[in-house]
Amino acid sequence: MTAKIRLYVDHPLGEGQSLALTRDQAHYLFAVMRLAVGDGVLVFNGRDGEWRTDVAVANKRNGVLVCRAQTAPQRNPPDLWLLFAPIKKARTDFIVEKAAEMGAARIMPVQTRFTNSERIRQDRLQAHSVEAAEQCGGTFVPEVADLTKLDAVLDNWHADRQLMFCNEAEAGSATRLANATPGPWAILIGPEGGFSEAERTRLTALPQAHVVSLGPRILRADTAAVAAMTLWQMALGDWQ
Repeated sequence: MTAKIRLYVDHPLGEGQSLALTRDQAHYLFAVMRLAVGDGVLVFNGRDGEWRTDVAVANKRNGVLVCRAQTAPQRNPPDLWLLFAPIKKARTDFIVEKAAEMGAARIMPVQTRFTNSERIRQDRLQAHSVEAAEQCGGTFVPEVADLTKLDAVLDNWHADRQLMFCNEAEAGSATRLANATPGPWAILIGPEGGFSEAERTRLTALPQAHVVSLGPRILRADTAAVAAMTLWQMALGDWQ
């Protein structure tokens, strides 16, 4: 039987390797999906590619899978970070899910002057990143960092990482990625209230910054994240 279920596991993967399941994973596979001994499951750990496993032990509280063969090599995304100001819960979840699907290497919620949310559930957002990778066929799970103030992020900005600064004040201007070069990059999406003047001034002055317009209309933050990642991937990423 062809394996249709994909599962992220925190174990080394290799031929003959046994994988002990967590209680939640066992419940999902054997109580929800009704798998039994001998059924196949595709697994990945973010490092060793995707592997076909067979169920060796199955009960609703624990279980064991055994690796049989690698079905896909490890595919890592470009060195692209997505920085965004958290918004309403469901839309923040959406941004994390789409960033994982579209090839972000790291996802960084940042607190700006007009950010609506002062805290996030990092563990819940990380779980959304895992689920997105499971569902889209990816073999890499981007880390979701904890919420950090934008000023603190910029204070420690690496000299070799370029920044695609999506400034809503530039709506209608040219995109300005034509002369950009590959390498480590980050995309910054602002909050629903936009960036403050002080933030715009600091970001525009950053030597690594590329001020970018996302078209003639001001986009919602979740739409802007998808649009910006699409533009970057088409110009500099692995969609070329």
